[in-house]
Formats: sequence, structure tokens, C-alpha cells
Amino acid sequence: MTKKVRKAVFPAAGLGTRFLPATKAQPKEMLPLVDKPIIQYGVEEAVAAGCDQIIIVTGRGKSAIEDHFDVSYELEKMLEERGKTDLLKIVRQISDLIHIAYVRQKEALGLGHAVLTARELVGDEPFAVLLADDVIDAAVPCLKQLMDVFDQTQCSVLATQVVEGPGISAYGVLEGKPVAGSNGQLYEVVSLVEKPRPEEAPSNLAVIGRYILTPTVFETLADIKAGAGGELQLTDGLKQLLKKEKIYGYVFEGKRHDTGDKLGFLKATVEFALKRPDLGGPLRQYLKSLNL
Repeated sequence: MTKKVRKAVFPAAGLGTRFLPATKAQPKEMLPLVDKPIIQYGVEEAVAAGCDQIIIVTGRGKSAIEDHFDVSYELEKMLEERGKTDLLKIVRQISDLIHIAYVRQKEALGLGHAVLTARELVGDEPFAVLLADDVIDAAVPCLKQLMDVFDQTQCSVLATQVVEGPGISAYGVLEGKPVAGSNGQLYEVVSLVEKPRPEEAPSNLAVIGRYILTPTVFETLADIKAGAGGELQLTDGLKQLLKKEKIYGYVFEGKRHDTGDKLGFLKATVEFALKRPDLGGPLRQYLKSLNL
């Protein structure tokens, strides 16, 4: 029987140190791109791709994420009494978006550990993992593109993009065999290397923060030992998974914004604002006036 991906896991227990002091008392996932928190873009992508359950892996100091997706009775009552129906609709759309479950990662022990923490809520079925820092602007949601590949292969699928030059050393990198008839977009993964030196990278195909994984990955994550910094690395779990099952890499269509980086965050804010009908025109005129 063909299995479908219904659940999406969002690891959100990180400390967000690159954005201190802004993230001293608020989660980095709640930093706004224009007027919407970073994590909401990912949740909306998962919903648009067909997921009906969201699992957010949180940690200490992350209650703002739960509050954001919860009903806000006082705010809704105030907006209703003041006749601000447009704002009321926006607020209610957030809490009505989808059912969300939360699981606590008590220690920040790496991405692999965060995924493993969601094991009981995911169960024995394929699932998606989305890293909120990677906001992907695409006509067809990036996760939906991966789901289409999974529907055909029933194997784990990693989102990849081509990264040229020394920048490749900031990513997990795959070595893969091109799949015939895929126009260079689909690769069968042969091996994975985490953050290689540029001259040692097996390819220019970098792994981006979207994954569809089979439940077998929980077994491999439970078996591996902690790596650098005492953390369980997802890449190490995927290497072990390769010994049991096929994994594919898919070069998705769309533009990825790394909002976990300050410059990437600023670029994403400008680009998303320029696409807004209410802000694009005035912002474009302002940028022109700077005579950069």
C-alpha cells in the first residue's frame, strides 16, 4: 500500500544565539518577516502540501510559539468590539490553521535528537521535517515537491540546491547518481558528508532544511553515538539509514532564504515586503531614493 505523508515535525528548541540580544527572551522562530513569524511560513507550507498534523519540538523559553498558534480570546474580543473585522480574520486564521502538538526537548542535543524526540507522536509512518530558518518561496510548496517524489519512490527524500564555491562547506553535501529522465533534479544518494572543506565536497548539491523521512530513521538515530559537541547529528542517522534503504535528493524549484543568518533575514524581509501589494510600491520608491 502506498503510504502518504501526513505529519510534519518542526525542531524549534534551539537558542538562536546568532540573533542575540533579540532572542534573549523570545524564540528566533517568532522573529517576523514583515508581519508574520518565521515559523508560520513553514507551517503554512506544510498545510499547503497536505499535512494535517504539525508537531513542534520546543524547549525552555519557547511558550510564545504555542501562544501564537493558540486562540487569543482577549485579543479577539477586543478586535470584535472595535469592529476591526479584517484584523480579527487574520488572528483567527492562525489558530484555525491546523492541529498542532508539542513535545519538549529538554536539552539541545542536536537536530538528530530533536527529530528522535518526536518519535512517539509520529509513530510508524513517513513524516516531514522542516527547519523554520529556511523560508522557501516557491510556486509549488517545496514540501509538496518532495511529497510528489516520495509518492513515486516511497523512500526518504532530501531537499537540495546547487551551491557553488566555498559556501558549500556550510552544508551537508550529498554524493548522488542522477535518476534517468529527471532533468538533473532527482538523485539517488550514495553518501552524505557534513560541512566538508570545499576541496573535499563530493558534489555541489547542498542539503536544505526540508526532509521527508521514513520511520526507520528513528531506529538509526537511536543507535548512533553523539558526535561533535555531544550532539546527535541527523546526517549521521541518514548515513546509517542509507545502509538499509534508498534515499533521494531532489533539487527543488523555488528561492530559499536563510533567515537564520542576519543578512539572509534582512534580504528575505525586503524581498517579501516588495511582493506585498500594500508595501511593495512605497518600499521600492524608498529604496530608489537611497541612491545606493
